[in-house]
Amino acid sequence: MDPLSKAALRRVIRERKRTYSPEQLHVLSQAPLSRLEAHPAFRTARVVLAYHSLPDEVDTRAFLRRWCGRKQLLLPVVDGDDLYLAPYEGEAALAAGAFGIGEPTGRRFAAYDTIDVAVVPGLAFDQAGRRLGRGRGYYDRLLPRLRREGCRLLGLCFDFQRVAQVPVDATDVPVDEVI
Repeated sequence: MDPLSKAALRRVIRERKRTYSPEQLHVLSQAPLSRLEAHPAFRTARVVLAYHSLPDEVDTRAFLRRWCGRKQLLLPVVDGDDLYLAPYEGEAALAAGAFGIGEPTGRRFAAYDTIDVAVVPGLAFDQAGRRLGRGRGYYDRLLPRLRREGCRLLGLCFDFQRVAQVPVDATDVPVDEVI
């Protein structure tokens, strides 16, 4: 069987997601989050880049609240065609940003070399860590900088988002491991 194009794979994964209710996705989020929290790289990390989830992603909201103050958490903020990072200081310090995603309203974070782990969302991942995003390239522009700084890249997804092969381009950045 020929590998799917990026557009076709996005359609397949979106269709899979539509078979689950928001409540079911919330329940399904617990297993990958538990595996993330038990991961040695996360357990020893002091500074963690995470993400504030969209309704169809692994639900990170309770995870963020649980670890806020115990680790320095960062979230991405959309700035034109790029992302910058800002500290997560609780739900009250978030505002709806681009695409309705909760984004920190505080200062920009500049010490990229101190980020130990980046928890990376995606529509699909394969065994080699190749990642399919939503198509805007935000993470593909951010991740090379984190990788240069020695940050461990951990993809986070539901089991049904794991596929045999993710099509990639030269600018696509794989994660180190998929959880």
